[in-house]
Amino acid sequence: MTKKKVVLIHTSPVSLNDLKDLFREIIPEVEMVNIIDDSLLEDVKSNCGLTPAVIRRMCTYVSVAESMNPVLIFNQCSSVGAAFDIARKQVECKTLRIDEPMAEEAVKLGRTIGVVATVASTMKPSCSLIVEKARETNKEVEVKKYLVDGALDILMKEHNVEKHNQLVKQQIEKAQQECDVIVLAQGSMTAILPCLDRMEKPVLTSPRLAVERVRAMLEEEEN
Repeated sequence: MTKKKVVLIHTSPVSLNDLKDLFREIIPEVEMVNIIDDSLLEDVKSNCGLTPAVIRRMCTYVSVAESMNPVLIFNQCSSVGAAFDIARKQVECKTLRIDEPMAEEAVKLGRTIGVVATVASTMKPSCSLIVEKARETNKEVEVKKYLVDGALDILMKEHNVEKHNQLVKQQIEKAQQECDVIVLAQGSMTAILPCLDRMEKPVLTSPRLAVERVRAMLEEEEN
């Protein structure tokens, strides 16, 4: 029997193995296909936001993904979430941003939400998504920003997980004092999870919540 296919669009390989593991654990019956363009995130970082060229490429990748006849197209990178929102309008299959379920959960859990990000380009789209999800539920929230600028490069380019985790944890601990719930903006920040076993406030990461949402969306389609 042909497996159902989910196409993931990545801006780096940093979360690829973690997502593969989650797919195997949560929806092993699904075939995971990956499109990776590691220039997208660099372009967003260099230009302090989306550019027309980044949006065009994202539209192209979503179109290519649709040609593979998937049941769902999945965007892995929060920094290009707004570009994916534009691109997803051109396809008929189901789509999901990796950070959507996390934003929804954060809004459910508190009114003061801390967003910890390791690259500046992710901060605005992550905060905007939380505000959008709060608006959809008629809930007022305050979003506080905690930028650990440069930590993503420490993880991706220096491959120094310990240093990355130390810097991120400092900001999480600060956010714990000021917020009801903390959101880790990048999927790559799951690297710090083993260090967070004694947190008083909820700390949310996107990959597991997103893959669980994929499963729910596919089950909904079957029913």
